[in-house]
Amino acid sequence: MKSFISWLQAVALTIGGPGLFTIAFLDSSFVSLPQINDLMVVLMVTREKAWMPYYVLMATAGSVLGCYVIYFLAEKGGDAFLRKRLKASRIDSALAAYQRHGMLALVVPALLPPPAPFKLFVLMAGVAGVTPLRFVMSVALARGCRYVLLGWLAIRYGDAALALMQTRGRDLGLAVAGLIVLAALGYWLWKRRPRQVSGTTVG
Repeated sequence: MKSFISWLQAVALTIGGPGLFTIAFLDSSFVSLPQINDLMVVLMVTREKAWMPYYVLMATAGSVLGCYVIYFLAEKGGDAFLRKRLKASRIDSALAAYQRHGMLALVVPALLPPPAPFKLFVLMAGVAGVTPLRFVMSVALARGCRYVLLGWLAIRYGDAALALMQTRGRDLGLAVAGLIVLAALGYWLWKRRPRQVSGTTVG
């Protein structure tokens, strides 16, 4: 497996964006490539900083498409598949999370690095009847934010960010996810603040 990953990384670096798209697709669908996609984003942006938006777009698009494959299969018959492999209570609690929290039940796991069981939440989205548009928007938003922040770190810190990704990739991934969640929470609280209109507080 290690030799396959090394070969895949070498090919991706050679062909650039399409290679990154392929790795993201495989990692989000049928092949588990923990942290490889994040590492490749940082590596490619470090080498070609001006291409950061392109690499972020390719990684996001590949991830969304890979997730959509699993979502589509789950939507067509995932409930029976899951109930053969997981406890009914675990499935029911995950489905309840979608009912209570909506898109957040998918967005938050999509931000987290391995070993977070993100593919399980993708399967659950199909079983829970999340609409295709909401599913695609949720994954694109979460993964796009994650790759943008990784790309910014690569531009800002260069080889230092790459070295940190290679040695402490999971910790960096958790930090990135935490920053995004905190930023989103701050924005939500800011939107809910009382507004001042002509000296009068409007609730």
